[in-house]
Amino acid sequence: MATDGTQPSDPIDILLVEPNPGDSRLFEENFRDAKLLNTIHTVSDGESALEFVHQRGEYATEPCPDIVLLEPQLPGKRGMDVLSELKNEPSLEEISVVVLTSSDSGEEIIRSHGLEADTYMRKPIEPEEFVEFVQSIEEFWFAIVQKQSQ
Repeated sequence: MATDGTQPSDPIDILLVEPNPGDSRLFEENFRDAKLLNTIHTVSDGESALEFVHQRGEYATEPCPDIVLLEPQLPGKRGMDVLSELKNEPSLEEISVVVLTSSDSGEEIIRSHGLEADTYMRKPIEPEEFVEFVQSIEEFWFAIVQKQSQ
């Protein structure tokens, strides 16, 4: 059992930070089609992402996410600024951050700014890849829960 009381079978809360409504919809549809039990919350910009994780404003009643899926190319507050705050603020550092990249260069750019996500995943294009992607996120989370419980 994890130190926070989470069971590996408990649904996890995922925050998707994605400015493209088409990509967000595709993610949510594939998530539903794969019959994954986790809850997905979606915001489209960096400022909303930080409001969500801090549970402020319109997000005051939302749960703090277990995983943030972060698109680095965001309007307004940059994805790198969001990642920096998530990794450097003690109250948020337990949240796992998966940076969604469209190429290997996206990962290199983030690392060149001295930032590090928990993992990087290339954005999928085909629906089958999307389901694999979501399942890999579940496996990633399960591994984290196991690691924390040891």
